[in-house]
Amino acid sequence: MRAWARAALRVRPGDTALDIGSGTGSEVVELAGLVGADGRAIGVDPNPSMVALARERAAGSRAEFVEGSVYDLPLPDATVDVARCERVYQHLDDPAKATAEIARVLRPGGRVVLIDSDWSTAIFHPGDPEVIDALRRYADADSPNRNSGRQLRGLLVAAGFEIDDIGSEAVVWEPAAVLPMYTAIAERGVAAGVITAEQRAELFAELDRGIEAGNYHFSVTMFAVVAHRP
Repeated sequence: MRAWARAALRVRPGDTALDIGSGTGSEVVELAGLVGADGRAIGVDPNPSMVALARERAAGSRAEFVEGSVYDLPLPDATVDVARCERVYQHLDDPAKATAEIARVLRPGGRVVLIDSDWSTAIFHPGDPEVIDALRRYADADSPNRNSGRQLRGLLVAAGFEIDDIGSEAVVWEPAAVLPMYTAIAERGVAAGVITAEQRAELFAELDRGIEAGNYHFSVTMFAVVAHRP
């Protein structure tokens, strides 16, 4: 999906490219290679430790990293040609404000891609569907915007963007990647009275049997929306 998004953004030499929520900086390094010596590739992240790590990992490239928030991007108006924002919206309590801020920094004709998960599409198999649904509802209530994937198009349209393309991909996990997260959710669910300790024990016993037999599936759908500022 990341490769598809870069192609859809049509990043050109000389562009100013922005990655919002840049994390460890891998996509900013990719963008730096596309914009070339005459362009800029800038990563913005609110976590100073992550900014420091990204700078360390990107040593030798032209990638730039700055600390900042999607609600208050540290860039002047209409100075960015292409922007990307991946798996940030699911954590936001005011996604409309964030989208307006992205519109502010983009030049007329500037392109953006928003990529995010839609956690209500998660599949967790095997297990009692009622227990799994109870834990899903509990997790949804504990996060400000867990179904952000389905909202991206509407947010962009409301902010004045024109939609160019939409893509999706099911991210599939192996047990080692997903079980620590799910175990933590189940433990909190028991503490909150959402499920009983006996239901948790039976859920994970069934999961263990499924994994041993090769009968398991863990996934969530991610959506990407590409748009431009008229």
